[in-house]
Amino acid sequence: MRDSETSESAAAAVEGLPVEPCNVADYERLARESLSAGAYGYFAGGAGDEQTLRENVAAYSRWRLRPRALVDVSDPTTATSVLGTEISMPLLVAPVAFQRMAHPDGEPGMARAAAAAGTIMVLSTLATATPAEVALAAPDAPRWFQLYCFRDRGVTRALIDQAEEAGCTAIALTVDAPRLGRRERDLRTGFVIPADVTVPSFAAAAGRPTAGTPADMFALMDPSVGWDDLEELASGSSLPIVVKGILTAEDAGLACEHGAAGVVVSNHGGRQLDGAAATIEALPEVVDAVEGRIEVLIDGGIRRGSDVVKALALGARAVLAGRAPLWGLAARVEQGAREVLELLHEEIELTQVLVGCASPADVGRAHVARAAV
Repeated sequence: MRDSETSESAAAAVEGLPVEPCNVADYERLARESLSAGAYGYFAGGAGDEQTLRENVAAYSRWRLRPRALVDVSDPTTATSVLGTEISMPLLVAPVAFQRMAHPDGEPGMARAAAAAGTIMVLSTLATATPAEVALAAPDAPRWFQLYCFRDRGVTRALIDQAEEAGCTAIALTVDAPRLGRRERDLRTGFVIPADVTVPSFAAAAGRPTAGTPADMFALMDPSVGWDDLEELASGSSLPIVVKGILTAEDAGLACEHGAAGVVVSNHGGRQLDGAAATIEALPEVVDAVEGRIEVLIDGGIRRGSDVVKALALGARAVLAGRAPLWGLAARVEQGAREVLELLHEEIELTQVLVGCASPADVGRAHVARAAV
């Protein structure tokens, strides 16, 4: 930013004039102002003492970028592919539940923002819009479906069928939530899903449109799902299965053996098991265990384009960001979500160029080092 621009921003702040948000944290502040305490706490909070929630972000600072000089970066690109789908940057929009609680545009608005950014949106099982509605909002855009397995396997099968019919190109099976984590912000605010926010999957499983609390929803999920179920799902579906919620080499190996096409290194945004490893810390062992057999993605703590480049350097194919575009949606509707994705896109490209890489494919392990303690 030029000195004149810095002076203008400072003057605007002093005079109380609006200042344009320039990073994800700015959008979160705007979102917090527009959301109820319960809704903000639901989206922002984590489990227990929120150690893992904080660590997801803080752990990125323990990795230092190692820029290389005198590299031709005159024609950079952030384009890459995930499971064969070409996207504009190595960042997907992660599944986030109840998006109409952030703004009435909800998931259709987020889908349009992801389409404008040229990337994949992953639609949550606990979405407030159906796969068909999202497909109608952004008909030519790539999309995945995130899947929880219900105790009623008929409901689960129907969700997969809806995803296939709506043109989803992958299923992201979430495996780290056999029971809802203890989310104490929700307990303090007495959070309940607003009565006017309908969750179609819950309505199908429970026979009523009003969901109540997240705990009410997760009581309908099947805690007995195992590796054999993954294998059955992978063999019986026309779509590739990505296992979301892997943190160890052991489970990464089992995912490969049971038919997964990819894994997402994830701790559910710090919302399930407090005290679990930050995802960027778990990434290297998962990448080593996979040995190139399937694609590895990561979520959790993505706040900057530099975070994305660090993840690529440690072996991720791409990242998923959920809260960041959600803050944009809450703050400035669809436009805000698009602005956040464009901002992250610009930061990724800038970091790539400054580290000496013309494309995501050029980023490697030599471009990061562990920070000295």
